[in-house]
Amino acid sequence: MSFNLDLLDILDFLFLPLLVVQLGCALVLLKRLSTAPQRIPALEPIEEHEAKPTPQVTVVIPTLNEAERLPHCLDGLRGQAMAEIVVVDSRSQDGTPAYVRSQQAEYPSKLRLVTDDPLPDGWVGRPWALHNGYLNANPDSEWILGVDADTMPQPGMVATIVQTAIAENYDIVSLSPRFILKHPGEQLLQPALLMTLIYRFGATGDRTQFTKDRVLANGQCFLSRKEVLDRLGGYKLASSSFCDDVTLARAAAQQGAKVGFLNGSELLQVRMYTSMAETWTEWGRSLDLKDAATPLQTWSDVGFLLMVQGLPIPLLALLILLVVLLPGLSTIGWTLLAINLFLVTIRLALLFGIRVSYTELGFFFWLSPLFDPIAVLRIFISTVNRPRQWRGRIYTQTG
Repeated sequence: MSFNLDLLDILDFLFLPLLVVQLGCALVLLKRLSTAPQRIPALEPIEEHEAKPTPQVTVVIPTLNEAERLPHCLDGLRGQAMAEIVVVDSRSQDGTPAYVRSQQAEYPSKLRLVTDDPLPDGWVGRPWALHNGYLNANPDSEWILGVDADTMPQPGMVATIVQTAIAENYDIVSLSPRFILKHPGEQLLQPALLMTLIYRFGATGDRTQFTKDRVLANGQCFLSRKEVLDRLGGYKLASSSFCDDVTLARAAAQQGAKVGFLNGSELLQVRMYTSMAETWTEWGRSLDLKDAATPLQTWSDVGFLLMVQGLPIPLLALLILLVVLLPGLSTIGWTLLAINLFLVTIRLALLFGIRVSYTELGFFFWLSPLFDPIAVLRIFISTVNRPRQWRGRIYTQTG
């Protein structure tokens, strides 16, 4: 009995500071999630024949070896309301330029191919391609819509996002997509990584959540008034950023632009990566968003994620084991158990909530909370290490 009392005292000594910090983080999480019921609902596609006249829109698609995925993107844009599509190719070696040329004659909208200049020092490939698309856009265009080649635009996407921006007086709008996951590894890891964004920034479409330095954006479908890009100097402010979408959106917000991040699950689908390893390497390396935040913000987010997402499931399992093995927990131990049970309950509720963000739900999707500690570890690793390779390019100096 004496041994157990000593052990309980040691546990209380360890658990008390953890309890205080985790309780504070749980309250912050509740505050972030409390405004979810007032968020803007998922955008419903506008039928082309019902759409109002759409201002001039230039769609810019950056490409680097996208011959397999670009056809799905262009097919999705076919017939949508826009002035032109500018495909900016970064010297692909897989036939991407040849495919674009083969489509130019028969494409209903004006389809142009631009080859960007060699990557200048200090630039990351994606913002450089988007910057060249902006520079080559039709001077009469009022909006620039950046669309990734791996996306599958759904009917009415362009008209819907532009008319929503006009109606809500947004200067910049980006959409969250509906994800396509096919393999068990993707279903386990990808939702856990997606949850790190929800924990940090709240629900998509939140009207009240974001301050100017916490704005979120998604470059897979990123609409901006051309005059806003003109004031920003195109993509120069995000030249060295591996999260150029968030960097640019936050810079615009700091200058007074109204920025929206809306639920586009009915307008856009995407198969970002094809395996757990690719998801870990490619998506995980930029999810820390450190290029768009201060070190204090970035590390605060890492600590916050550890408390509310990374620890609850393993800590709850440990506390239940202690209940079984020891004669009893102290008030501190039971309180910590209750907090973590509550956090796990929230996590499962959020898992049910994000199910609509996926085209189909496999068995392993429902097990993805077990990968939360791994997802938080990935954010930590990304925070510590700056990317040196991205989509076949080696970066020796950025930022």
